[in-house]
Amino acid sequence: MANEVNAIQQARQLGQAVWLDYISRAATTSGELADYIARGISGVTSNPNIFEKAIVGSDDYDKAIASLAAAGVANGAIYEALAVADIQAAADELRPLYESSSGEHGYVSLEVNPWLAYDTDKTVAEATRLWTLLERPNAMIKVPATSEGIPAIRRLTAEGINVNATLIFSLDMYRQVMEAYLEGIEARLKRGKEAKSVASVASFFLSRIDTMVDNRLRELIEDGSVPSLAEMQGKAALASARLAYHAFRETFTTPHFETLRKNGVRRQRPLWASTGTKNPAYSDVMYVIPLIGPDTVNTMPTATIQAFLKQNEVKTALEEDAGPSREVIAQLAEVGIDLKEITDQLLTQGVMAFAEAFDKLILGIEEKKCRLLANKEGSGD
Repeated sequence: MANEVNAIQQARQLGQAVWLDYISRAATTSGELADYIARGISGVTSNPNIFEKAIVGSDDYDKAIASLAAAGVANGAIYEALAVADIQAAADELRPLYESSSGEHGYVSLEVNPWLAYDTDKTVAEATRLWTLLERPNAMIKVPATSEGIPAIRRLTAEGINVNATLIFSLDMYRQVMEAYLEGIEARLKRGKEAKSVASVASFFLSRIDTMVDNRLRELIEDGSVPSLAEMQGKAALASARLAYHAFRETFTTPHFETLRKNGVRRQRPLWASTGTKNPAYSDVMYVIPLIGPDTVNTMPTATIQAFLKQNEVKTALEEDAGPSREVIAQLAEVGIDLKEITDQLLTQGVMAFAEAFDKLILGIEEKKCRLLANKEGSGD
């Protein structure tokens, strides 16, 4: 039926934005992104891994790479030129939605060089430079939530830069991210600057938590000491997300924040990331259906979006009591699974994975550049 409201549109009616965890030049030029937006997608995220697949894994960028290479542009600058152009194009596609929603929807995220994740000053400088290059009010700069990233988030927010705090795995780090955002906003207000235009999300990664916790549980099960642990598999990530949402509600419904709201301050929405299911035994929408709720974002890869669109009806699922989720975490601790140790390890691994993807991307551009220039010389052009 033409007037049927799909699952993405239903989620937005319930207060949740669905973002596309994917970007490419072809998606924008072919009308694919416009089609996603028409179906209810209200934002786009990127990371070095996504750009590596888009740029190195296709010939869509070859003409631009050849042109930049012929002009003597270095590999890192070639990547930046390609990425900035893609982010700008996606931001422009989403700009009407950004305007019509008064800045609630329509954002596109670009990540700072992940090798800077443990350097506050360099992260701030790089994020500021990228923000200036993009020149789009509906852009967001992704900053990893490392110990060094927290003060960077605070400083960037104070400067009016939209921040997507990424690679959050633990509840403690999530609380630090919310605090950094609010401190940055308050510093901005004290300087007499407006805050209405500043938007931020806190990207809480999910499936990787279950992957590591489930591996630990399987090791215990194989020992034969506690066979009932099988029932605990696939529960840690959702429990963590529900506790994060509970912390979000506590932080952004206080009388103090309501005073800030009168100055146009926006809530920093929790964003559910890494929502593609990695365990084939789990539902494709395992990290989607249970996490629908007001003031949230879910960023999904294309396969998860297609699975979600098959749902006929979606409902708010995040208004439940936090007690059962605390019990899940307590049960894990009782059998010797230290969630803090796991989330600390996941953060380290996450930063390194993005850094390695960034290096692979730059190497791929170098290989393409050499091949394209050789072909040009061989053709006699």
